[in-house]
Amino acid sequence: ARNEARVPFTKKHKKTHTILGPQMAPIHFDLYEEGFRHMGYKVDILPVVDHKAINEGLTYVNNDACYPSILVTGQIMEALKSGKYDLDNTSVFISQTGGGCRASNYAGFIRKALKDADMDQVPVVSINASGLEGNPGLKIGPAFISKFIMATVYGDLLMKLINATRPYEVESGATDALYEKWRVKLKKSLRFGDVFSYRKNLMQIAKEFASIETKNI
Repeated sequence: ARNEARVPFTKKHKKTHTILGPQMAPIHFDLYEEGFRHMGYKVDILPVVDHKAINEGLTYVNNDACYPSILVTGQIMEALKSGKYDLDNTSVFISQTGGGCRASNYAGFIRKALKDADMDQVPVVSINASGLEGNPGLKIGPAFISKFIMATVYGDLLMKLINATRPYEVESGATDALYEKWRVKLKKSLRFGDVFSYRKNLMQIAKEFASIETKNI
């Protein structure tokens, strides 16, 4: 018989497990991945969703659930079935809001899918600020929250500036080139996460995107 209890994420798991995270927002999650790695977690953010992931999601999640929950579950299950990961040394990280949104149920959807696929030894770690679940190997302290907030604001700023600039750029590819420059730079900056560099980076990003020549249309 399979163990129906939730598998906690322990300190030993932090040292030995590869942690999978779904792709929800490419700009933001690229930075989150780097932040986690610099805090000692071996995190792999999964690639962009494909049709196989969608079909996997529909195998385990009823189609009356919100579409993102199908995509997230499908990404995770596709990766775990790929043979790329050792299931005894793999965990899943998923954000959980604790509110009325279906996002509160993502952890439950994934755990059910894992049980249905006989993979329930894989810990599913809820990342939340509400104390919904305890996991000894995941400590959400000041350093964790600081890096998370910085990565979120960086992601928000880049996303807004890219979307406001790319459609009107005079030189094709200028916006993407500037984003790539800052993507690399911000990953290095998140290793230290000091407030002075954070404020300086925000101002410089805005300044450099504003310098891209755009069409007046």
